Amino acid sequence: MSAKVRPLMVLSGLLAAACVDNVTGPPGALCLANYSALALAVGDFVALDPIPTQGCVIFPANGSSTDSAEYLLVPQATTEVPNLSTTFRLTGQTAATALIAARQAGYAAAAAASVSPAERFHSLLREMERTRTYPGLSGAQAPFPTAAPAAPVRVSVGDHRAFMVLASITKGGYTTVNATAQSVGQHVAIFVDDVVPAGGLTTTDIDALRDAFEQRLYPADTVAFGRESDIDGNGLVIVLMTGVVNKLVTATQCQTTGYVAGFFFGADIDPATAYVVNDGEVFYTMVPDPSGTLSCNHSIAQVKRVVPGTLIHEFQHMISYNHHVLQQPPAARKAEVLWLNEALSHYAEELGGRAYLPDTATFCNYIEGDLNNAAGYLSASGSHPLVDTSGLGGLEERGAGWLFVRYLVDQLATDTSTAAQGVVTRQLDNTALTGTNNVAQLTGVSWATTAGAWALALWASDLPGFTAKPSLRYKKWAFRTAYPKLSAYCGSLNPPIPIPSTFPLSATAVPGTGVNVSGTMIAGSGATYQRALQGLSGAKFDVLFSDPTGGQLKATVLPRLNVLRIR
Repeated sequence: MSAKVRPLMVLSGLLAAACVDNVTGPPGALCLANYSALALAVGDFVALDPIPTQGCVIFPANGSSTDSAEYLLVPQATTEVPNLSTTFRLTGQTAATALIAARQAGYAAAAAASVSPAERFHSLLREMERTRTYPGLSGAQAPFPTAAPAAPVRVSVGDHRAFMVLASITKGGYTTVNATAQSVGQHVAIFVDDVVPAGGLTTTDIDALRDAFEQRLYPADTVAFGRESDIDGNGLVIVLMTGVVNKLVTATQCQTTGYVAGFFFGADIDPATAYVVNDGEVFYTMVPDPSGTLSCNHSIAQVKRVVPGTLIHEFQHMISYNHHVLQQPPAARKAEVLWLNEALSHYAEELGGRAYLPDTATFCNYIEGDLNNAAGYLSASGSHPLVDTSGLGGLEERGAGWLFVRYLVDQLATDTSTAAQGVVTRQLDNTALTGTNNVAQLTGVSWATTAGAWALALWASDLPGFTAKPSLRYKKWAFRTAYPKLSAYCGSLNPPIPIPSTFPLSATAVPGTGVNVSGTMIAGSGATYQRALQGLSGAKFDVLFSDPTGGQLKATVLPRLNVLRIR
């Protein structure tokens, strides 16, 4: 039985104020003057439900004549429904009265247009796993065997085997690949397609990839998430390196929107379908193609740098599928939802990098994607949902997921050791629960409570001059200092690994009475970060959290206004 972990600290503070539609208070006020104001000490925070108070928040007068006051305001939709969104308006009492069109209207169409073919492919894989429907595996099955093959003997170098490889990035479809085992270890066997472009990996290169998996990646993933399945009884996971992966995108797509480095396919081990595909634990990765004969060119150096991170990412998907599907009774078999599944795999990439420390150069290789994805999210959090299971999730959504899982681990692990952190992440993988229900079971508090604290922690955790409460802190990262340091170091490598040089999350500062922002709140994400300032002995002020017309927000998105007193 897994050890229990301590629950997240519940959001503190209560709102005693109440507001009404017909304002009769002093000029400029949004709420009745005779209602109690929000009372927060420095460092306190609260998640306000605007529905009972019709969106009115009263901030008390600043009683200090020697220090000003400052609040961080973060509107958020804490809905557990993927991609559910609504427009909002946050208005101080002296702000302009003209209604502002939501800046993020039309999010869904814009997001769909911006997702690359490679991202769509990975989303397709996770969606097929979630629904347990695979191309070519229903109805006529003539191309496939009709009975499960006998469990193979131990794989040896030189063994030949035919694999069926998913060959279409959008609709599935298979092609047969004949391959030879080039390197075999205790946990992994690496097969290479018998037909690959010239100038590929040497035996030494392939053995080095085997050793990386055996010595660093396999231990990191299994400690964090648990063991993989072994449905073919050979005690190994197989890595098939094939140009079919390269050809999943065209050369133009590769150069403009990215490429597929590798993938795991749930049908290979699904109890209902495994025998008609490859009947075993298989990863598929690209091969070097220096001349670009398959798609765009991929050098040997690039493949050696990218494939290990791909393996530790995809291995989490394999382990997750084992525990959510294979290890569950038939009625409970359900793969983890897209956003949390990807979040855990990106956390796995970080673990791969940490397995090499103090080798910071290799750490850069593994953490590059997470930091860049997170930067994309933090620079426009209002445009990207955390809870995203539509199959259209992009890199920014993956960045949000990594930030969220990293926060969960830092909050719930009893210490910062690998073993203690693994207690947390194994509980997320070793369960029949999925998505927000999985998180709520782990934390012991509501999803909305956890999501609100996380949204504030992104800004407050390492804010200079401010000591955040433990429930608003990351322990393994201080992002404001990590970004410039890693940007300088990783960018100096050959080849350079680009990472943003500054912490991307910004919060506009205005007087509390002048707050005037609007936008879209999208499932789980903080829509905007607004600092409301109050001068020495400053008078009280009101803020209205509403829809763009000034009316009440939709209760269906579970709107919250997270308020943290900074000073």
